[in-house]
Amino acid sequence: MRWDEGREDAGGSTQAQDPEQSHRGTGGRAAGRAVPWVMRQERKGIRPHIVVLAAWTLLWFLLVQRHGGISWHYLRTGGQLLFGAVPGGGLAIYANHPELQIGPVSFLAAALFAPLPPHTAEVLAEAVMSALGLYMLVLVGRTAADHNRGTGLNHRRLQQRVLVAGVAFIPMWVEVAVRFAHLDDVLALFFTTLAVRALVRGQGRTVGIMLALAVDSKPWALAFAALLLALPATQRRNSALWTVGLVAVAWLPFYVTHLNSAAAARFTIANQPASALRWLGVLAPATPWWDRPAQVLLGLGLGALAVLRGRWPAVVLLGADARIALDPSVYTYYSASILLGTLLWDAVGQRRLVPWWSWIALLSLYGSTLLVPSDRACGLIRLAFAAGSAGYVLLGPVPRRRRTESKAPSPASPQV
Repeated sequence: MRWDEGREDAGGSTQAQDPEQSHRGTGGRAAGRAVPWVMRQERKGIRPHIVVLAAWTLLWFLLVQRHGGISWHYLRTGGQLLFGAVPGGGLAIYANHPELQIGPVSFLAAALFAPLPPHTAEVLAEAVMSALGLYMLVLVGRTAADHNRGTGLNHRRLQQRVLVAGVAFIPMWVEVAVRFAHLDDVLALFFTTLAVRALVRGQGRTVGIMLALAVDSKPWALAFAALLLALPATQRRNSALWTVGLVAVAWLPFYVTHLNSAAAARFTIANQPASALRWLGVLAPATPWWDRPAQVLLGLGLGALAVLRGRWPAVVLLGADARIALDPSVYTYYSASILLGTLLWDAVGQRRLVPWWSWIALLSLYGSTLLVPSDRACGLIRLAFAAGSAGYVLLGPVPRRRRTESKAPSPASPQV
């Protein structure tokens, strides 16, 4: 069923209807001639909400790109080190350069741009990462349609929900993809989105592979592994083995050949005055030794609780909440993971037309950075958002999914 082929009536059932006929019912011939532009575009196979989001992405890319690429040099240098172009690299890269908190898959991806002139490579990488964000919106829309297949879902309302949430998502995505050019974070979130897509489609092995690639791109993505618990019991073990195996293949060579590679896990950064961590009573000037393990464990624990409560679409948001609540730094690109989490919750876990949590996240996290002068107040806002959103998705109301057809997912998704 295409997104525009049904409507949800008061009883929750889906009824097919001709969009043009619905306009002719009350307005006669004049209304028939006034078929909306949106419907004409959909007949051509064009999804207008994606066109709008593409234009929105391009606008933000052009606004930010001139001052972008802040951290791209880490990817470029790391790639040179990993492939031995610079002394002290190879399998010793993490032992000698613990500041490179980047997974090997990200270095491999960055190497694809290495043959190009440095500036060209950077701009092209930023453009590709921006396009991935747009594609993730498409994937989330299709995931929501598949997840709610047979429940009387109004597909046009879902398009609108993805559009409104996407308008909030794109500015923060461009922050991580263009302004900071954090390919590692981009890949971790992209692979996590693919894992969610595979989960809804019942592809357990793919879920395990995508989660492993996310962790191999950026280690903090381990908090999203709670998605494995949402798989059917018959698929869970095999999927987990794929995750563990591929993570081991990517990381063990560095640790086995250079035992002091563990120094990368102990690398510290400054505990910023605006961090939520300070509101939790942690006043140390740098990262406490327990902080990173606590982020992962808290994210996994909250994610597991969400799955047990039948709210698995909240797993990504909860993992991101754990990160911003306990991380000593306050970089704006951290919020991209939050916005992906709210996008998944608003599109897949909720049925409201207005994606409130996506906009609450954007205004509270990004808005406070721009408008609130007090570091301490910003830290309180970050903590309040993390606690409030976690509490809501775990304890708040969720819509009942009343199925009107078979639960078996269709291999074909609605076109987005």
